Amino acid sequence: MRVISWNVNGLRAVMGKGFIRWLNDSGADVVGLQETRATPDQVEDELQSLKEHGWHGVITPAVRKGYSGVGLLSRRPPDELLTSVGIDAFDVEGRLQFARFGKLLVVNGYFPNGNGKERDNSRIPYKLAFTQKVYDMVEAERRAGGRVLVMGDFNTAHTDQDIARPKENQKTSGFTPDERAEMGRWLGEGWLDTFRQFVDGGGHYSWWSQRVGVREKNIGWRIDYVLASKAVQPFLAGAFILGAVTGSDHAPVGVDLLDGVCA
Repeated sequence: MRVISWNVNGLRAVMGKGFIRWLNDSGADVVGLQETRATPDQVEDELQSLKEHGWHGVITPAVRKGYSGVGLLSRRPPDELLTSVGIDAFDVEGRLQFARFGKLLVVNGYFPNGNGKERDNSRIPYKLAFTQKVYDMVEAERRAGGRVLVMGDFNTAHTDQDIARPKENQKTSGFTPDERAEMGRWLGEGWLDTFRQFVDGGGHYSWWSQRVGVREKNIGWRIDYVLASKAVQPFLAGAFILGAVTGSDHAPVGVDLLDGVCA
């Protein structure tokens, strides 16, 4: 089973860049999309096209048009799907999908950026509260031995290895001490950073500024993750960043799981 997460920076935009061809060639069974920036009616034709290629699709939009949003594509419909956490301040931004496939719970999340309108880090408290809410919703299942993946754009680079220029970004949202500590708390409580189960060292990034030449020079951040509960570890066969895939300022990330993870 292959599970992929990708911040597409606009579903309608990426659909015009060969998205369906990439999707069909990806080998994925489940794909979580972030920053879809569309309501279901705005991508009705796109969802129909995906259906014709064998994909079940669910879009969870923000109330604000052209903002945020997540989408879940899967070869078979999830057994259960939850898109609300019951807190209006979070739900209006359309950032979460909880999808159950047998014994595997897949959480697709677009975690907020801490930047305010003036790039003043004023949204960091909102981001941390959102992240805490997600944690609270999945931690009980992890502690009970459940198989859980929490994937998406976390908008946080955890360590110096996960960012090309750590010294210059100590006060930049996505690399402030509080945001990094929150990521560290997840891992300290037993969640696995699946990519780091297989690959160590720096230079492995999933997001690059759209300024000319930045991606080519690999001046990036690793802010897209697939975190796994310990119960998933026996099924974990590989983890990857598909850095050569273009169409967005983010690269897809994902995991390969052994058969039986849902059974």
